[in-house]
Amino acid sequence: MIRLRLGVVLALAVAIGAVSHAPRAMAAAEVHRLNFVISAIPSQVNGGGVNDMLDRYNEYSGGRFEPLSKISMGWLFDGELRYFVRPNFAVAVGAGRMKTETRKEFQRAIGADVVLNGEVIAVPLHVGGIYYMAPYTQGDFQARAFVGGGLLSVTTGRARFSTFEQGLPVKKGLGALPDTLDALSLGGTSELLARGESPGYYAEFGAHLFFAARYSIMIGAIYRSAVVRNMDNEGIILVSHLVPGSNPPVYLQQPLFDASGRPIRIPNVDLGGLGLRMAIGIGL
Repeated sequence: MIRLRLGVVLALAVAIGAVSHAPRAMAAAEVHRLNFVISAIPSQVNGGGVNDMLDRYNEYSGGRFEPLSKISMGWLFDGELRYFVRPNFAVAVGAGRMKTETRKEFQRAIGADVVLNGEVIAVPLHVGGIYYMAPYTQGDFQARAFVGGGLLSVTTGRARFSTFEQGLPVKKGLGALPDTLDALSLGGTSELLARGESPGYYAEFGAHLFFAARYSIMIGAIYRSAVVRNMDNEGIILVSHLVPGSNPPVYLQQPLFDASGRPIRIPNVDLGGLGLRMAIGIGL
């Protein structure tokens, strides 16, 4: 009987001890080996040949329009799988989408609009490695600094410059002097489109914050280097002219040339730049 009572007391003591320590154990920071990371990255974009194209437009407009701003910033939205091979080393593979544009709309008269748009869209894929420093732990919170980098592959890189004109008269014949309203026109609706792909690399650093949940937070910075060269131009800017006396109206289209006499094209797009990474990790 005495042994039974001692056993009951010991069992109660173990149960009380387990209950008292259970909240602390359950509240420990969760570090999953596999995480799905969703990132939103406001990022610098160097532009390259797209900004050269915008400079040529600003020169061509001759001050008739407010200059188009250069492409300098965009958003990169990225999804990544990050797997801890070791407690201090992880590998990552992911894909994202970046878009940046500059746009202006002018309403010079009732029903007369001019819309100018420069745009860059890219889908970068990446694979890399990340080294994690020793963790800082406080209760149910753990923070780990990291550095990493890897390779980029820019797929579906696309650059576009377009003009849309509505309600503006066009030039009356090739080489004719425009009237006052016509001087506001670039000559009609047109589009310059170029596509290409490119390899590159990236480097990143930041902090990974773990909590007593499957969700974690990442903050840091990431630098990309990727230039899409030798792009396939799928169109050239065309200036429309009305043929005098034609019924119904017939328009001739004439390529827009640069100072050297060659049709204007987009030779490259520089997608490099520094970005601020804000991400949520989901432990799997």
